[in-house]
Amino acid sequence: MAYANKVIHNPITGQVIRFIKTSKDTAGELLEMEASCKGQSTEPAPHYHPQQTEDFMILSGELTTRINGQLKTFRAGEKLHIPKNTVHAMWNQSGGQTVVNWQVRPALDTEYFFETVTGLANDNKTNALGMPNFLQGLLIINRFSSAYRLPKPGVIIQKIAFVFLRPVAYLIGYRTTYKKYLD
Repeated sequence: MAYANKVIHNPITGQVIRFIKTSKDTAGELLEMEASCKGQSTEPAPHYHPQQTEDFMILSGELTTRINGQLKTFRAGEKLHIPKNTVHAMWNQSGGQTVVNWQVRPALDTEYFFETVTGLANDNKTNALGMPNFLQGLLIINRFSSAYRLPKPGVIIQKIAFVFLRPVAYLIGYRTTYKKYLD
C-alpha cells in the first residue's frame, strides 16, 4: 500500500516514484508524487485518464510529451497540465535524468496501478518495454479503467475482450492486483 515517502522503482523503465501524498492522506482528492526517469527512456503507450487531471512541474531535466499527437518538450521550471480524457505519453529522451513533481486529481486507485505494474517489472513479468503480457495487461487495464485507459482499441472492444478472456487469464493464474505489490 502506498504511503508518504514510499519509493518504488521500475528496473525495466528506470522510473522511480516517491509518494508524497496518497489517496488515504488526502481523502481521495490528490495523489502527489516525485518521479524520476533515466535519460533516453522509451516512449510509453499513449493513454488517457477518463476522470482525472494531471499536473507536472519539471524540477530538473527535460520531459518529452506527446499530447493528442503533438510532440513538445518541457524543461526545468516549466509546468504541464493534462486535462481528463486527453491522450498523452511522457518520457525522457534527453541524455540526463528528469525529475518531476506529479499531481493526480482525484487520486482514485492510481497508486495501486503504479505499485502493481512496478511489482510485475521487479518480478521479471513484463517485456523489455515494461509492459505485462496480453492477458495480464488486459486484467490490469480493466481493473484500473477508471484511472487509466488505452485509446486503441476502443473501450467497447476492450470490454468485450475482457468478458471473454478474463476467465482464461484467471485460470492461468493472473490477477488484477497482487497483495505482495501493495504491501
